[in-house]
Amino acid sequence: MTIIITAFERSPDGGKGLARDTRVRWALEEAEQPYGVRLVSMAAMKEPAHLRLHPFGQIPTYEEGDLVLFETGAIVFHIAQHHAGLLPDDANARARAITWMFAALNSVEPPILELVIAKILEGDKPWAQERLPLVKDRVRERLTQLSARLGDAEWLDGAFSAGDLMMVSVLLRLRPSGLLDEFPSLAAYVARGEARPAYQRAFAAQLAINAA
Repeated sequence: MTIIITAFERSPDGGKGLARDTRVRWALEEAEQPYGVRLVSMAAMKEPAHLRLHPFGQIPTYEEGDLVLFETGAIVFHIAQHHAGLLPDDANARARAITWMFAALNSVEPPILELVIAKILEGDKPWAQERLPLVKDRVRERLTQLSARLGDAEWLDGAFSAGDLMMVSVLLRLRPSGLLDEFPSLAAYVARGEARPAYQRAFAAQLAINAA
């Protein structure tokens, strides 16, 4: 059965790899699984046909036969569970890799998204300039903790895993802010993720849609 995912017809980031379908594409590329893409417009995402796949009207979604999934973390977890290449064979290492997936989405990404909202959606508010340093400091706190845990290691827990895939994807959102450059070990960590051939293929596929 062919895997079908949905993606933006025209991504808000212009193809910089920040749209969440890139995370799913990357996971599928790491797992060496072929897939098709159905592009949806912003308007189509709010229509009944798409809402049956994703109740919140977002992307990506994942279809494989009768199985329909939404939420990027759940999709990547499903791919990692059913295909080799994203989770270790050892039970304890596997559990730790899954923990890092959750950490990326629940501990690291929220303050980063708060920064994006503060700069893009709230930047014109009269209180924005006073709030922004507080938001940045919350991001720095998480990056300090993550950097300390990573240390000089190449990946978060031994070999590359779905935990690294999710963490790198989350940290990529920080690049425009310059905050990632304050943590050289994390900047190098992200660069290692981007250098993986599977990521390169996923990024190129997402970019090609927006460059057309």
